[in-house]
Amino acid sequence: MSNTTRRQIWMAQRCVQCPLCGYARKRQKGVLYALARVESSICPFCRAYEKVYGRKSYEPHEV
Repeated sequence: MSNTTRRQIWMAQRCVQCPLCGYARKRQKGVLYALARVESSICPFCRAYEKVYGRKSYEPHEV
């Protein structure tokens, strides 16, 4: 979490709460997963998620 601002952390939390990104993280297949992959390069919340957590917003959480 180097060089992240409070705003980026806040925006990343919004991505965690996003139903589309949450579905993509859990299911890893389907139309909504494909949409989340496209959206991740456009959405500022998804970009903040990538910067804060170091992985794409549609990738599954590590266990």
